[in-house]
Formats: sequence, structure tokens, C-alpha cells
Amino acid sequence: MNVVLFEPEIPQNTGNIARSCGAVGARLHLIEPLGFSVSDRRLKRAGLDYWHLVDIIHYNGFQAFLSHARHGNLVFITKTASRTYDTADFSGDVYLIFGKETAGLPPDVLRAHRERCVRIPMRAGARSLNLSNAVAIVLFEACRQNDFGRLKLDGSGEFS
Repeated sequence: MNVVLFEPEIPQNTGNIARSCGAVGARLHLIEPLGFSVSDRRLKRAGLDYWHLVDIIHYNGFQAFLSHARHGNLVFITKTASRTYDTADFSGDVYLIFGKETAGLPPDVLRAHRERCVRIPMRAGARSLNLSNAVAIVLFEACRQNDFGRLKLDGSGEFS
């Protein structure tokens, strides 16, 4: 499982997403330029103590990423898609690709991959969801479709 952030701008979002990736064992791919430094304290704080669980790969631009993932199952998440995320096939070496917070994915990227685009349904008038929330929604659907892989499924913790 792979989560791809195209030019993320807000360190707290990326930190939260890194935490989600760590919790499910997904690799995090960051396409530069980033809107923050990787040493930003807000990034580190949002990721809490999950950083050792996350494999992070950086790319110098979208083409460098595409060269790496050319054989993967690429799924582009955008509010302009006609299909919803629950209809996507999340099998194989899946890459969930999300755009930057202020602009989403570039129109030329979406046009080139139209058949691989999905959206999260929202009510009319709602512009968008927070990026880390959107990633969590789609990431856990992908995990569900894959029978949650190696994730712990029992609630063996104790209540006090």
C-alpha cells in the first residue's frame, strides 16, 4: 500500500498522514517541492512517535515518481472524478495519489489518467475535505478491500 502526496503544503497534514501510514504499514511518497522543511517541528509533532514505522520516499517532481511507479495500480483522488472511491480496484501494488491542499492535482495529470480518478462524495456546496481526512478515508477503504492485510483485527485491549 502506498500513499502519494503531490507537493504537500501543510506540515501538520503530512505529519498526520505519516501517522496513518505508520498505523497501517503504508509507504509514504512525497513529490517535491514541499511547502515546508522536513525538519519542521509541526510535521514531527503531528506524526507523534510513528516516524519509525513509516518508510518515506522523496521524488524530485511528478515524472520521477511516475518512473518509479509505472507498473503500479495508480489511483488518483480528485473532487472532479465521476466515480466514487468505493468503486475503485485497490488490488496489487496500489498508489493512492492526492494533490496539494490549495489546488489538488494538476489538470494535465488528471486528463492523462482520467480512467483512474475517483472522488469522495460530499454534499453540494462543500468545497473539499482536509487532506489528512481524505487520505484516511481512502486508505482504510483500500485496506478493507484487501481484508486488512496484516492489521490487528481483534479488540483484545482491556477496558478500565
